[in-house]
Amino acid sequence: MQQQKKRISQLFTALRVGWFLAIRQLKRSSYATTGLIIFVMMLTFLNLVVVRGVLVGLIQGSTNVYKTNYAGDILITALPKKDFIEQSPSVLSIANSLPWIETVTYRYITGASVEANYKTKVKLTDEPNSAAGSVAGIDPILEDRATNLSSKIVEGSYLNENDTDSILIGANFLKKYLSVEAPGITLLEDVNVGDRVRLTIGEATKEFTIKGILQSKTDQVDFRMFMIDSTLRNLIGRNDYNVDEIAIVLKPGTDPYVVKDALLRAGVGQYARVQTWEESLPKFLLDIKNTFALLGNVIGSIGLIAASITIFIVIFVNAITRRKFIGILKGIGIDSVAIEFSYVLQSFFYALIGIGGGLLILYGFLVPYVTANPIKFPFSDGILVAEYSNTMIRALILMTATLIAGYIPARIVVKQNTLDAILGRN
Repeated sequence: MQQQKKRISQLFTALRVGWFLAIRQLKRSSYATTGLIIFVMMLTFLNLVVVRGVLVGLIQGSTNVYKTNYAGDILITALPKKDFIEQSPSVLSIANSLPWIETVTYRYITGASVEANYKTKVKLTDEPNSAAGSVAGIDPILEDRATNLSSKIVEGSYLNENDTDSILIGANFLKKYLSVEAPGITLLEDVNVGDRVRLTIGEATKEFTIKGILQSKTDQVDFRMFMIDSTLRNLIGRNDYNVDEIAIVLKPGTDPYVVKDALLRAGVGQYARVQTWEESLPKFLLDIKNTFALLGNVIGSIGLIAASITIFIVIFVNAITRRKFIGILKGIGIDSVAIEFSYVLQSFFYALIGIGGGLLILYGFLVPYVTANPIKFPFSDGILVAEYSNTMIRALILMTATLIAGYIPARIVVKQNTLDAILGRN
C-alpha cells in the first residue's frame, strides 16, 4: 500500500513537472511555427466536418424540400393494389380531429398527357409537342397552407379556387428548365405562362391555360401538373371523394411517430398506408445520402492522417533539436514520464486551439451563411449539415489522433541513451 501511494505521488509530481516544461516550451517556441500548426489543425477539423457536411447537405436539401413542399410530417397514401385511399372522408375526419395536427391537405392523382402548340400544327403527321406525367387535383388554399407550394412558383402566379380552367405545370415538363436528350423522354418546347395546352386523362380531354410554373427541385412537385380538385374529380369521374394522397403538417415539437401510431390505432391503417415523411422517402435518395456521407468520411480521414503526420513531424523535429536538453533533464533526474507528458500537452494545445477556431468558424459563420444562401446545385439547394453530436465526435477523433502523434516521437527520443543524447551521438 505504501509503495502504491509512493508511485501515485511520483506520477503526480511527473505530471506537474511535465506541465511546467510544456508551458515553458510553448512560450519559447516560434510564434510563426505555432500559428502554422494551429492553422493546419483548424483546416483539418473543418475538412473533417465541412466536406462531409456539404456532401450530405446536397441531398439533405432535397429531403428538406420533399418534406416541406410535398410530404408534410405524415404522408398517407393508397394501400398496395388499391387505386385510391378508401373511406377518404373518414380518414380526413380522423386526421383533423387529432390534437397535434396543424394542417391537412389532400390530393387527387392520376396520369395524364399534355400537348402544346396543337393549334399551330401544319400537318397531322407532325410530331406533337407533348409530354406525359401525372396531374394532381388540390384545394389550393389547403395545399399552400400545408406545403407552401406558392413559394415554388418561378413564373406566373399560384392557383385560386376560381381557376377551373387553369393549371400549374412542373418545371421538369419544360425543355427550357430540363434540357435533357434521352430516349423515351419528351418535353414541351416553347411553352410559357398564359399558353393554352390540351390535357388528356383517359378518354377525357380538356384545354387549360398555364397560370404558373413550379420548380422545387423535388420530382414529386416538378414532375406534376396541378389543378383545382373539383375540376380533376369531374374529369376522372371520382364522385365518391376518395383521394390518393393526404399530407399532414404537425404542430412544432410533435413527434410524428406518436401521430402515426394514433392514426393506426384509429383504424386508418385498414384503408391506407401511413408513413412519416422519412419513411416515405424514395430509396434512391437514402442510398445517395449514405453514399455521400461515406465519401465525406473517406475524404475527412485522409485529412486526419495528413494532420497526424504533420503533428508527428513537428513534435519529432522539435524533440530531435532539443535532444541534448532532454538528455540533461534525464541526467538531473527528471522522470521520462514528465518529458513525454510535456510533448503530449503541446499536442493537446495545438489541437484544442485549432478545433476551437474551427468550431467558431463553423457555427459562427459557415452554417448560418450556407443556411441563408444555399449552394445552388441543378437538382438541389444544398445546405451544410453539421450536427453537434457528429461534430463533437470528429473533434474527439482529431484530438485523440493528435495526442498519439505527439506522444510517439517524444517517446522515441526519450528512450535514447542519456549520455548519447547529451553528447549528441546517434
